Formats: sequence, structure tokens, C-alpha cells
Amino acid sequence: MSTTEQIETLEAFRRAPEEYQESCRKIVISHAINELYGSQVYDEPAIAMAPNPYAKWLTCRVVMEEYGHHYRFFELGREMGVAEDRMLPDKTEKSPLSIMNYNMTSWEEFCVIKMLGDLAEILQVEDLVQCSFHPLRNLARMTMPEEHFHAEFGENFTTDICATDEGKALIQGHIDVIFPFIPPFFGRSASKNNEIYRKWGIKKRTNEAMRADYVDRARDIVEGKLGLKLPNYDLSSV
Repeated sequence: MSTTEQIETLEAFRRAPEEYQESCRKIVISHAINELYGSQVYDEPAIAMAPNPYAKWLTCRVVMEEYGHHYRFFELGREMGVAEDRMLPDKTEKSPLSIMNYNMTSWEEFCVIKMLGDLAEILQVEDLVQCSFHPLRNLARMTMPEEHFHAEFGENFTTDICATDEGKALIQGHIDVIFPFIPPFFGRSASKNNEIYRKWGIKKRTNEAMRADYVDRARDIVEGKLGLKLPNYDLSSV
């Protein structure tokens, strides 16, 4: 198999070099774990926190779609030969992503998590829509519109909260605390795994490039649309 070859089927995947197969498995495992973990610790609890029936309805949609993302990645992983335990956060030794370590206690925090956290997920999915492993590429394309909805959900509700000076101050405080959890989400700079992903065409960009792009997009939303301040973050520290 050349490093530019496209793997269009699971049958072809099973014949691919082991380095290629294991790289694809790592990505699928990570998505399966974090989609489920985020659904459990953020999305589902937010239904009770939502302030009115409309917000609860949309939050229920987010929950349904996030659990659906886990299920899709979980099923793909099983078809790729991944043991089920490796894709369940309560049974695997693999740690969830950095943003999952935040202890959410309010609706306003949830809105900021969706606005900034799901924006980061959009960039991750964007990097897979041209993946050389077509079953993963197709799953990324299926997932993308829902990820956009989740980030827009957070942005729209956060915008509503910022309609008052008190709301702006509240959201700014949450951004100051939550945002620093997210840049490490993209992985370490000069990552060996990322180098292998790019070698095989599984991913296109370095972790550093994606992290810098994320910070620019987050700043456009926080400062350009909300009129707030994105905290300074030393990108060289990751």
C-alpha cells in the first residue's frame, strides 16, 4: 500500500499495513470515548439545567445526536476489529480529552462549553472529511452538520445571555475558566501519532496548525460576535 492510496472498504482496510490500521483505530476509539463521555457529563445533565421548554427541547436534540455520534464510531470500531471495552470510558484506561475534566454546574457554563468545545470538535471532524479511510471519511461527513448545530446552539444561547451587562460578565467569567481547557484538545505539538496520520493521509494538518486555527475562530466568535475577550493562551506551551 502506498501512502497516497485510498482505502474504500473495510475489506481493503483489513489488508492495509498494521500501522495504518492501528492509526485509524486510535482515531475511532478517541471519538467513541469522548462522544459518550461528553454526552454523560455535559449534555444529558444540561436538560435539567435548561431554563425553559424550548431550551430543553433543543438540548434533548443535542443529547440524541451526541449519543448517536458515539454509537456510529462504536459500530465502526467494532467492524474494524476494536474490542468494545476500548471504546467505553468507564472500561478503558484511555483518558478523555482535556475539556472533559471541567466540572459543569450551570446552564450558562453548558452554553459556553458547546460554543467553544464543539467548535474544537468541528475542526477535528473537518480534518477527517478527506480521510484516506473512506468509512471514517463518510462518518465524518455524516457527523459534520450535527457538530455545526451543537456549536451554533451554544453560540446562540450565549448571545442571548449576553443581552445584559450582568449576562456578559457571567459569560466572560465562564470563558476565562473554560477556554484554557480546550487548546490541549488538539494533541501535543510535534506529535508522533499526528505525523503518522498525515503520512497515510488519514489526517491533513498538524496539531499545531489546527490549534492555531481554532484560537483564531474562537476569537472571531468571542470578540467579534459577543464583544467579550478571549483569554491569552501560550500556544507554544502545548
